[in-house]
Amino acid sequence: MPQLCEIIYLGPKGPLQAGRGRQVLDSLCSSLGAWVIDFTGTAGRMMQLFIDTVKNLRRASPKEVVRQMALLGADSLPIVLLTMLCTGMVFSVQTAKEFVRFGASNTVGGIVAIAMGRELVPVIAGIVVAGRIGAAIAAEIGTMKVTEQIDALRVMATSPVRYLVAPRFIAIVLMMPLLIVFGNFIGDAGGWAVAHYYADIGTYVFINSVKDICEAWDVVGGMVKGMFFGAIIAIVGCFKGLNARSGAEGVGLATTASVVLSIILIFIADYFLTIILYVSK
Repeated sequence: MPQLCEIIYLGPKGPLQAGRGRQVLDSLCSSLGAWVIDFTGTAGRMMQLFIDTVKNLRRASPKEVVRQMALLGADSLPIVLLTMLCTGMVFSVQTAKEFVRFGASNTVGGIVAIAMGRELVPVIAGIVVAGRIGAAIAAEIGTMKVTEQIDALRVMATSPVRYLVAPRFIAIVLMMPLLIVFGNFIGDAGGWAVAHYYADIGTYVFINSVKDICEAWDVVGGMVKGMFFGAIIAIVGCFKGLNARSGAEGVGLATTASVVLSIILIFIADYFLTIILYVSK
């Protein structure tokens, strides 16, 4: 390190510049090292939470799981359907006219179905659920942490992971594939409506294109993605909530961090899942 800094020579005041360069380099290395340590520590604690959650899945209360399925899944259905309807319509608008111009109108339905099933519905539904459900989980558990309700659970010999995390994890993992199924249906319906009334593509042509080009795995693979995305949303939301700082500001920061981190991890996981489910298939 000193040898590297000594070669920094700018003008006649070389030693002074070298000293300043050493300070800058030391500060940079210190900041980078602190970030790496914090990142690895956070990743390790999050992985430990995931392992503890998996160990407590069988001990989760069925009644609480059903309640969370209604809150986290069923209540998210309207916004997911609306989002997927608009997405399918927009995608069809962008493709239908161009395909008709090049004489490929008989492939529009299949292209829309594949795009919606493989990528658009799972990813966009994951983002919507992360924004709605991930934020709600982080805010709820963060508030419980700030008001010392988490500590009260530990005093009563009740595991917060079993009581709070496991039911939410199960609920989101089970409900995400269902949301994706409904999202695929309404998204394809929106794509058909635009293709039929905007590009004059017949209903039979559209549906037959879906049958010829789209495979069942295109939808099933999207459902598998949804399960992984749901697990990410649940673990990140619960982790940020359990580690929220004191005060309303801490809860707000935990909520924001939960949404941002969930979306980032969803995009990263989507890349690798796409390779595993479709490219290497």
